[in-house]
Amino acid sequence: MKVIVLVSGGMDSVTALYEAAATHDVIAGLSFDYGSKHNDREIPYAAHHCDHLGIKHEIVKLGFIDELFASDLLKSGGEIPEGHYEAENMKQTVVPFRNGIMLAVAAGFAESIGAEGIVIAAHSGDHAIYPDCRETFMASLAAAIRAGTYVGIEVLRPFIAVRKEDIAAIGVKYGVDFGMTWSCYKGGRLHCGKCGTCVERREAFALAGLDDPTEYEEES
Repeated sequence: MKVIVLVSGGMDSVTALYEAAATHDVIAGLSFDYGSKHNDREIPYAAHHCDHLGIKHEIVKLGFIDELFASDLLKSGGEIPEGHYEAENMKQTVVPFRNGIMLAVAAGFAESIGAEGIVIAAHSGDHAIYPDCRETFMASLAAAIRAGTYVGIEVLRPFIAVRKEDIAAIGVKYGVDFGMTWSCYKGGRLHCGKCGTCVERREAFALAGLDDPTEYEEES
């Protein structure tokens, strides 16, 4: 199947990119610059991996999200909370309907370049905090995209039932260099080691029994 992959530059989407490259015909990787605090750290890694695999990389600017939406993940928002990634305070990092907007853009782009599918790396560990990562949402939007495109574009969600440690193991299978991925929501020079995504990243490598290649400001 000819597919495009939503690739942010994080562990999950980069792994999805490599798996898709091994199992489908990936005709583009698509990143979104929507004004998050870590966009500038993530997107270069997305570009790196697309280049490594010989895949065209496109960046879509969605500046209106930072201007109009309320979320501490955005540059216009408050401080990034610290603690476990499934804690209640992590809801401050939800960007309202982000995946809905990105998948809608991806559907139009996919049909325009002759793709038949869109790969998104939402996984089960996201379900507690992010409503637009849950399968109830994904299945509904996938049905709408299928119905709303002439070719019936499919939304492929290979990780929807697995956790991040499983994704780490899958990535190793495909030769992903996780040192060339970014997770930290704060977007500093190094991973902070304390925000929810840093905690989740550490935990994933530990549970998968893998060495963590990440340099953290705050060591555990």
